[in-house]
Amino acid sequence: MALISMQDVSIGFGGHPLLDEVSFQIERSERVGLLGRNGMGKSTILKMLNGDVLPHDGTIARLQNVRTAYLPQEVPQDLHGRIEDIIASGLIDSDFADDEHHWKRDNQVQKTISLMELDGDARFETLSAGMKRRVILARGLVCNPDLLLLDEPTNHLDIQAIDWLEDFLKRCGGTLVFVTHDRVFLQKLTTRIIELDRGSVYDWACDYPTFLVRKEAMLDTEQTSNVLFDKKLAQEEAWIRKGIEARRTRNEGRVLALKKLRQQRSERRELLGKVKMKIGTEKRSGRLVIEAENISYAYAEKTIIRNFTTTIQRGDKIGIVGANGSGKTTLLKLLMGQLPPQTGEVRHGTNLDIVYFDQLRTQLDESKSVLDNVGQGRDTVTINGRTRNLMGYLEDFLFTRDRVRAPITALSGGERNRLMLARLFALPANLLILDEPTNDLDIETLEILEDMLLDYEGTLLLVSHDRAFLNNIVTSTLILDGSSDVIEFIGGYEDWQKQLDATLRQAQDGASASKTTIKPAQTTQTESKPEVKSRKLSYNEKRELEELPKRIEKLEEEQKQLTLKMEAPSFYQQEGTVITQAVERLEQIHKELSQAYKRWGELEN
Repeated sequence: MALISMQDVSIGFGGHPLLDEVSFQIERSERVGLLGRNGMGKSTILKMLNGDVLPHDGTIARLQNVRTAYLPQEVPQDLHGRIEDIIASGLIDSDFADDEHHWKRDNQVQKTISLMELDGDARFETLSAGMKRRVILARGLVCNPDLLLLDEPTNHLDIQAIDWLEDFLKRCGGTLVFVTHDRVFLQKLTTRIIELDRGSVYDWACDYPTFLVRKEAMLDTEQTSNVLFDKKLAQEEAWIRKGIEARRTRNEGRVLALKKLRQQRSERRELLGKVKMKIGTEKRSGRLVIEAENISYAYAEKTIIRNFTTTIQRGDKIGIVGANGSGKTTLLKLLMGQLPPQTGEVRHGTNLDIVYFDQLRTQLDESKSVLDNVGQGRDTVTINGRTRNLMGYLEDFLFTRDRVRAPITALSGGERNRLMLARLFALPANLLILDEPTNDLDIETLEILEDMLLDYEGTLLLVSHDRAFLNNIVTSTLILDGSSDVIEFIGGYEDWQKQLDATLRQAQDGASASKTTIKPAQTTQTESKPEVKSRKLSYNEKRELEELPKRIEKLEEEQKQLTLKMEAPSFYQQEGTVITQAVERLEQIHKELSQAYKRWGELEN
C-alpha cells in the first residue's frame, strides 16, 4: 500500500494553477526525484506531503501513523544551541518522547550522531553551511521516518560533502522524495522521476538518463501534435470567414467544432521559453593571460595557498575544486589581482577584459530594479558589436516586462542568478571568472549556460561544486585539498576522481601484498644496507607482531562480508536499529583496521 497518495490535487496563487488536478502516489523504498523549472511548485509539493500546506482542492491520503521528515531548502536562521539538543528535538512527537522512555531517546540520539559523524557538544551556530544542513538532516532522521523529504539537499555543500550525502542516502535505505538540480546526484540516487510541467505531473518509472531520452521523445510528439492542431484551426478559421456557407444548417456542427477548437487552443499552456545567453568578446587577449610564480597567502597563522606556480593561456577553461573554506575564492582573487600575494608574483597578459561573477552577488544593488541593475542608466546593450534594446535583452533571460521594473529584493534565488549573468554578459570579456554560477539555476538553464561556455572563445576560470557542469566544460582542474598545496590536473573532476581512485587501489593492493610476507622488514645477506641501531622488541611485542596479520585478515574478511550484506536491497527492509548497528560496526572495523596497520608499521620499524 502507498505511503502517501495525492488525488486530483489543485493549488494556485493567482494566474494559472500551480498544480491542476494532479494525482500520484509514493510507494515504500522508492527514491523519487522531483523535477521541474523554477517556480513550477516542487517545494509546494514537498510541503503538502509533509502536511505543512493544504491543497485548495483534492485529497492527500496518508497511511496510518506514517512519519515524514522534511529538510527545507534554506537553513533556519533562528536555530542555535548544542547539536545533541537540536537532534533530540526531532523526537518530540515520537513514541519514546516521554520521560518513561528517556533512555531510549538518548540512545537513539547518540546513534544518529554517530551515524552522521557529528560532534554532539559542538554549537550549531559555529558550523559551516554544509555541516548545518547535516545537523538538520540528522534531526529529521532521528525519529526513523517512513518518508524523507529533501528540498535542494546539495545547496551550499562542497563536492566531498555531496559524495558523503549520496553514499549515506544509499546506505540508509528508506523512502526518499527530493528536489535537486544536481544531475550527478539524480543519476546516482533516483529510481523514479516525477516531473512538474505547466500545472501537470508526469510520472516516469525510470532513472534519470532514461528519463532524458523519453522526455525528448515526448516533447517532439507534443510539438508535432500542436503543429497539426494549429494547422487544422487555421483551416477552420479560414472557412468561417467565407460567411454564407457557415450559416447554413448543415454546417452548424462544424461551427460548434470550431468553437471547441478555439477553447482548446486558449487553454493550452505553452512551454516556458529558454534563456538565450551570449557574451561579448570584442577583442582577443594576448596569448599569455595570467602567470603566477611561487605565490603564497595566509590568514593569521593559517596558510591558504603555498608556493603555487601556474601559467594560464588564452582559451584555457580551468575548474577550481576544493572543500568549503579551502581557499578557492582566495585563489581567484589572487589570480585576478584583487588580492596581492604575500610572497611570489602574479603577472597579467595584454588586452585583458575581466568579468567576475561573485557567488555572494554583491555586485547587485538591492535598491535598484532589474532594469537599472543591468542598464546602469542605458536603454541599450551592445553584444559583439550588435546594439540591442535592453528590454528585449532581459526577455532573453526570462524577465517579463512587468518583472524588469520590480526591485531585486522580490526576486527568487534563481532569478537573482539569471540577473547576475545578464548584467555581466552585457560587458565585453575575454577573461571570464565565475565563482559558483550554478546555484539555484534549473537544469535547462544550466545546460544552456554550459553550451555558451563551451562556445566561448575567451579564457575561463570556474569555481563550482556541480560535478556534471565541471566535467562538461573544463579542460584542466586546480585541486585545493586543504593542505595549502594546489594540485594542477589535466582534465575534469571525474578524470581527477578516477586517477585518485586508481592511486588508492594501488595503495590498498600494496598493503594486501605486504600482509602475505612473514617478515616484511627482513633483509638478505646480499643486500648492502647500513645497519640501523634500534631497540629489540619485547616478548609481548613480538607476540603482538605475529598476531597482527591474522587480526587484520579477520577484520578485512568481516568488512567484506558486512559490505556485501549491506549492498543487498533486502537489507534495508529490516528494522532501523539493525541497519544502524551494521553501519556502526562497519565504521568501527574501518577504525580498527587503520590502527592495526599503523601499529604493524611501528613494530616493524
